[in-house]
Amino acid sequence: MKKIMLTFFVATITFALNAQIETPAPSPFQKTEQKVGLTDVTVEYSRPSMKGRKIFGGLEDYGKVWRTGANENTKLTFSTDFMVDGNMVKKGTYALYTIPGKNTWDIVLYSDATNWGNPAKWDESKVAVKVRVTPIEMPMDIETFTITFDDLTNNSAVLGIMWENVYIPFKFEVPTDKMVSNSISKIMSGPSANDMYGAAVYYLQADKDINQAQEWIDKAVEMTSAKPRFWYLRQQSLIHAKAGKTKSAIAAAKKSLKYAKEAGNMGYVKMNKTSLKEWGAI
Repeated sequence: MKKIMLTFFVATITFALNAQIETPAPSPFQKTEQKVGLTDVTVEYSRPSMKGRKIFGGLEDYGKVWRTGANENTKLTFSTDFMVDGNMVKKGTYALYTIPGKNTWDIVLYSDATNWGNPAKWDESKVAVKVRVTPIEMPMDIETFTITFDDLTNNSAVLGIMWENVYIPFKFEVPTDKMVSNSISKIMSGPSANDMYGAAVYYLQADKDINQAQEWIDKAVEMTSAKPRFWYLRQQSLIHAKAGKTKSAIAAAKKSLKYAKEAGNMGYVKMNKTSLKEWGAI
């Protein structure tokens, strides 16, 4: 009996030593991925909360480098080269540091993103870019530190840093137009109908040379005339309308409407009817 009790006691102690109680992290980890144009941008960071504390000018001193979050480095990763305030920055992963101030903040991208918090020794040669921005006061407090991707366009976005009652805008630009234009130039040496169509739609949406867009979409429609595509014809109508050629825009929209009805695509039917009404055709 004593041997059984001893075995049970040892097993209980062993279990107690090996067991681990899982509790919530005080600063939970967050990973956000955002496509900006053709560039993949990822931010990884830990999110502390205010918990009744004064943050800027209190917990985080003005004029001192802040890890911009908690725990490990807050990391920004770009899949392509990008620009900050007119400065080209190589693709890769960077630690995001900030220097809070009452009237201005400095934002720093640091090439060494392997630190726990601030580097033991700051190395200016590792500063990829540094930019000064103006904080925006918000009408309410943000309890938990938050980073967002805002004001998205094909060519840029704003990284929004929010905590307490301030919003820190960090704008970056990506080379979408250059990448697409280079791709178009390469493909145009022997483009397919889809290439012509894609290039034309991009020029329409990016507000580029509408005459060039018309040339490409007309060629795409011509190349698929044996089996007309209502979505090609839809874009042809929009491009012609933007070029000021309402008559040919109406003709293309009517064809698109016809083939969309045959295909049972009521979304395109509705869009074409709306455009035809706008152009005075119905």
